[in-house]
Amino acid sequence: MSLVAITQPKLFSTTELDWTFNGENTRELTHCYHDYPARMIPQIARQFLELFAKNQSGVLFDPYCGTGTTLVEGFIRGFDVIGFDLNPLARLIAKAKTTAFSLSEIDFYISKFHKYILSNPKDLAIPKIEGVSRLDFWFKPEVVKKLAIIKKFVGEIADIEVKLFFLTAFSETVREISNTRTHEFNLYRYSKETLASFQPDVFSLMSAKLGRNRKGLSNFLSIIEKFSFIPKADIFEFNTVEDYPSEFGAKVDFVLTSPPYGDSQTTVAYGQYSRLSAAWLDLPQPEKIDGKLMGSKKRKSVENFDCRKLDDSIKKISQIDEKRAIEVSAFYSDLQKSIKNVSRLLKSNGLVCYVVGNRRVKGVELPTDLAVQNFFEKNNFKHLKTFDRTIPNKRMPLRNSPSNIVGATENTMNREYIVILQKK
Repeated sequence: MSLVAITQPKLFSTTELDWTFNGENTRELTHCYHDYPARMIPQIARQFLELFAKNQSGVLFDPYCGTGTTLVEGFIRGFDVIGFDLNPLARLIAKAKTTAFSLSEIDFYISKFHKYILSNPKDLAIPKIEGVSRLDFWFKPEVVKKLAIIKKFVGEIADIEVKLFFLTAFSETVREISNTRTHEFNLYRYSKETLASFQPDVFSLMSAKLGRNRKGLSNFLSIIEKFSFIPKADIFEFNTVEDYPSEFGAKVDFVLTSPPYGDSQTTVAYGQYSRLSAAWLDLPQPEKIDGKLMGSKKRKSVENFDCRKLDDSIKKISQIDEKRAIEVSAFYSDLQKSIKNVSRLLKSNGLVCYVVGNRRVKGVELPTDLAVQNFFEKNNFKHLKTFDRTIPNKRMPLRNSPSNIVGATENTMNREYIVILQKK
């Protein structure tokens, strides 16, 4: 593959380049399909590809793909895309977002669904929902009955691709009509006062999700139909901290991703977010996912990373709280291992783009952008540029509790860093 002239100084000296994207629609195309914690907005991936991969082709890889924002942006530009994620729900959604469903088949089944719910099947047995021991705690009785009706309909869809489309809408419906506070990503039940007036319209919400997703699909297909061939999208359950798949060795042209900003215990608990949906969709239960993510394994001491600013920051935290410093160190240790394995998958001259945030722990800012740069440079990469962006409307609280101590809060991140490197 012939890369564009990425090292031209004028490309990096421009001050007009805007990475904020304030007010732009982040739910275009199939990006509209499903909410998910800490999503990277598609405009970042889009601008990177316009700058560094315009009129190019090849393989684009996201080692922590979530629900596939990067994969969609690569796919609509003709790239074969590969994504890894440990969360089965995220993989399902990412697969749906990158599938060129038949619009006529989707329309047929949406019409069939509307007729089905109008018939309002009676005396339907409530299925056993593995992974949710107290359905009545998380769902109102009437909601459970209607979810069971939808589950039966979706379960009887023979076409695997159509079923995938419906499962994606069903998952988000489950989340939004549960007794869970929807503005939270962790599982917190509504108060008794809120639940007293909470009367979700299950069928209408499912219909709305299908209609919205159908519109996004139509716009997605209007791009794909212009291609002479449909790109490949492969999504796998793989943990790059532990190893890398030898069959992908040195075949990737671009890595474009946004890794976790810290351990799941004090940032985003993806397993908790996915639990109810995964149970209704008969997916493997994700409650153990958070125990497999970066920094989750116990360590006995702080590691030295030979990255001065990172080591200094962890040392400052250690002087305040040694246990917390060990936890922070564990995260960066896993991130370093992951980057080493990701590096092996890139071709010579391949490009990497990591979008990261520098979180604060115990009042100390952690320079994740510099850590990412340092870790890749140790694996024979050249740093090209780090852009920074203000986050205009990040779906995170203005303050959080990184110590998990009641009342002990800190400001959350309002900036992200787009770190770009090239393999030598």
